[in-house]
Amino acid sequence: MNTLYYGDNLDILRDYIADGSIDLIYLDPPFNSNRNYNVLFKNESGTDSQSQITAFEDSWHWNMQAEQTYNELINEPDQVGRMIESFRGFIGTNQMMAYLTMMAIRLKELHRVLKPTGSLYLHCDPTASHYLKILLDTIFGGRNFRNEIIWCYRKWSVAQSQFVSNHDVILFYSKHDRRVNTFNTLFAPLSPGTLKRWKGQKQQAVFDEQGRRLATNLEDKSEGSPMADWWEISIINPAAKERLGYPTQKPLELIERIISASSNEGDVVLDPFCGCGTTIAAAQKLNREWIGIDITHLSVGLQKLRLMDSFNLTAGKDYRVIGQPTSIGGARELAEKDKYGFQWWVLPLIGAKAFGSEAGKKVGKKGADGGIDGMIVFTDDNSGRAKRVIVSVKGGDVNVSQIRDLVGTVEREKAAIGLFVTLEPPTKPMEKEAAEAGFYHSHGWNKDYPKIQILTVKEILNGTQPDLPPNIQTFKKAERAVTDDPAVVAQRLLPEF
Repeated sequence: MNTLYYGDNLDILRDYIADGSIDLIYLDPPFNSNRNYNVLFKNESGTDSQSQITAFEDSWHWNMQAEQTYNELINEPDQVGRMIESFRGFIGTNQMMAYLTMMAIRLKELHRVLKPTGSLYLHCDPTASHYLKILLDTIFGGRNFRNEIIWCYRKWSVAQSQFVSNHDVILFYSKHDRRVNTFNTLFAPLSPGTLKRWKGQKQQAVFDEQGRRLATNLEDKSEGSPMADWWEISIINPAAKERLGYPTQKPLELIERIISASSNEGDVVLDPFCGCGTTIAAAQKLNREWIGIDITHLSVGLQKLRLMDSFNLTAGKDYRVIGQPTSIGGARELAEKDKYGFQWWVLPLIGAKAFGSEAGKKVGKKGADGGIDGMIVFTDDNSGRAKRVIVSVKGGDVNVSQIRDLVGTVEREKAAIGLFVTLEPPTKPMEKEAAEAGFYHSHGWNKDYPKIQILTVKEILNGTQPDLPPNIQTFKKAERAVTDDPAVVAQRLLPEF
C-alpha cells in the first residue's frame, strides 16, 4: 500500500484512489502564507506587482485550466457548484478565486476517498481559512466540523502596522457523525506548577468491598487534561536536525499529533500535497500505511532520500513509486520535456540532493548553479570533516568539454569527487579526460576512488551506484568490531569494500 505518486493529485485521486479507502487525510496546499493579501486579489488583467506573484502563479493562477475546472464544478447538480459560482461573483477572477476553484474540486475527491470513520485536516493560513471553511462546510456538512485548530509558534518578526501574525489554522472535519469517526483523545502535559502541588501528597487509595483498588489521589491522573484546539509547537529552526531546507516544511511533532489523534496503527494516511514528506515520515514512524502525492520531481526525490535516511527504505523494494520514469525511454521523454524535472528525478537514485535544497536556498529555482546540479556529502574518517561529491547531470548531447568543466568545478569547490551523470553514452575522449583526473584517497578506509566518475542513467536504472567511500557510520561500526591485530583489521575491513 505504501506509495509515492508523481503527478497532479486530482488525476491521481481519480485514477488510483478507491472510494472509502482512506482513514486520514492531511493536506497543506501550496498557498504562500507570506504573500500580501491584496496581491492575491489582484485582477488577472492588471500588470501591478508581477514580480511579487511569480512564485505563487506556479501553483494557482486564473487561466484556461482554472476556467475549465470552474465550469466542471458549476455544471454539477450539487451545492459546491453553487457555492463556487457565488464566490466568483464576490471575489472575481484572480489568484484567490483560482485557489478556491482548484481546492473545491480536490476537496470533493478527498471526501469521496475517505472511509465513513475517516477525518480530514486542512492546513492553511488566516488569508484564506474563512473561504475554505465555507467550502468544507458545503462538502462535508457543517455538522461534521470538529475543530479549528490554531497552531501557534514563535519567530523573529518585524513590527508593522498590525499585530505580528504567528499562527496557522488547521481545519478538522470528519466524514460522518462524531459517534462514528476515529478519534483518540490526546492529553496535554501537566504544568510544572500542578506537578509541584501534587508532589509529596500522600497516596490515598480507594477500595471496593472485595478489596480491589478503584482509585487513588490526583497523582494517578497524571495524563493531564484533554488537549485543547490551541497548539504551541515550535517551527523548525535553521539548525534543527529534521530541517531539509524545503520552504513549507512542517514540524514532525505537529503531524504526529494529528496522526495519533485521528488514526490507529495499520490505518491509511494520505497527503495529496506531500512536499518534502513530513506526513509520510510521521505515518511510517507511527506504523501507519501511507500514500503521498506531489506534482514536482524535486519533492518526490526529497521524500525518497528522507525515507532512506530515516528508515532505510528503498523505492521499489519497500514502497512503490508511480508516475516517474522506470526505463531509458521514460527518462529520455522526461529530459526532453522538463530539464529540471529530469535532474530532480535522477539525483535521488544515486543518493544526491538537488543543489539549492539546503536551508537558506531557493528550492527548485532555475538559474545559475555554478556547474553544480546535485551534492552528496560523506564523512569517511574520524576527523569530523564532511567531504563533498559534486554532481553534474546532462540529459542531452555530451562532450569532453563538460568533463573539463566538472574537473574545474571540483577544484574550485575543493570537493573530493566529481560525478558526471549522463543520459547519453560518454565518448572515448570523455572517459580519457575523467581517468586523467586521478584519484581521491580516503585515509579512513585507506583506499583510492576515481576523482571524476561517469555514470549513465542506464547503469543507474540497472542498479549501479557511484564508487564512494562508505560513510562514517560504517567506518565506526567496523572500527568497534576489530582488534589491534593488523591482520584481523585488514581481514574485517576488506569486505566493506
